[in-house]
Amino acid sequence: MGEVSNKQVFLRNYVSGFPKESDMYLVEGTITLKLPEGSNDVLLKNLYLSCDPYMRTRMNKVEGPQVEGFNAYILDSPLVGYGVAKVVESGDPNYKEGDVVWGITKWEEYSLVPSAHIVFKIDHTDVPLSYYTGILGMPGMTAYAGFFEIGSPKKGEKVFVSAASGAVGQLVGQFAKLTGCYVVGSAGSKEKVDLLKNKLGFDEAFNYKDEPDLNAALKRYFPEGIDIYFENVGGKTLDAVLLNLKIHARIPCCGMISQYNLTEHEGVTNLANLIYKRIRMEGFVVSDYYHLYPKFLEFLLPHIREGKVVYVEDIAEGLENGPAALVGLFSGRNVGKQVVVVARS
Repeated sequence: MGEVSNKQVFLRNYVSGFPKESDMYLVEGTITLKLPEGSNDVLLKNLYLSCDPYMRTRMNKVEGPQVEGFNAYILDSPLVGYGVAKVVESGDPNYKEGDVVWGITKWEEYSLVPSAHIVFKIDHTDVPLSYYTGILGMPGMTAYAGFFEIGSPKKGEKVFVSAASGAVGQLVGQFAKLTGCYVVGSAGSKEKVDLLKNKLGFDEAFNYKDEPDLNAALKRYFPEGIDIYFENVGGKTLDAVLLNLKIHARIPCCGMISQYNLTEHEGVTNLANLIYKRIRMEGFVVSDYYHLYPKFLEFLLPHIREGKVVYVEDIAEGLENGPAALVGLFSGRNVGKQVVVVARS
């Protein structure tokens, strides 16, 4: 195969505060659709790209040692993130032309990546391929590992989920209901609150922007306290939750989106409750749990096929709309999992 065009989304500037579309730019590049001689890499045609809040942390200029998976992007190079792609050519015998895979790829039409960046080959194609950027991909595994492995839920427990209509939160709430828990979610608009209650099956939901006193709001929904808080936002929400937890409550700490764009992070004043109430708060990174992926699919695929778990996606068509989709995460513009479609086949 010869040389073809290859649109790419590059990072123009390191970001301070909220990211802007102008911090990224579209490049009309080219690529030769042939592996270099002797290469063990995999040449991919990208289909669906995942917009995830953690990507904002990689737009910071970082001095000194960095954490793998959260290391800073390189200026004037493509963004990197999770995606679904089709194998064009492979130097790794585990993958062949035509295989559909999900893992770490670049924000471009075609990518040459180390085969180690592929997390799994997609065997179940009777569900939408875009689901592998969300419910059957990294966000789904995040919800599953955080809720079941760290949250250790029991039937009848009381669960609170922040950023509950997002890619991870909407699944945590549904997993809680499947377990027999009472679940309440917070979100940032009436539309999202209605979605949580009417489509996703949450027992209750509220718009945190309408609540001047989050502590009072939580006492209203959890008069006896919270057993599990699935943490997605940090800041003032975490501080209020700490006042409303039961003894031996658990906090799977997944994200802190309220803090990602602040030049000075907010303090949390109620941490002493971790001691008094013997609370376990544990941060986690989903890649530590990828060994559970077969068990996760066995659990979730039947629920999807039977309509017992639903998933809401917000689709942006075309790589050129990727920067706006990514930036929109931080103003709550998306409803559900934000996906960028590069190509559908």
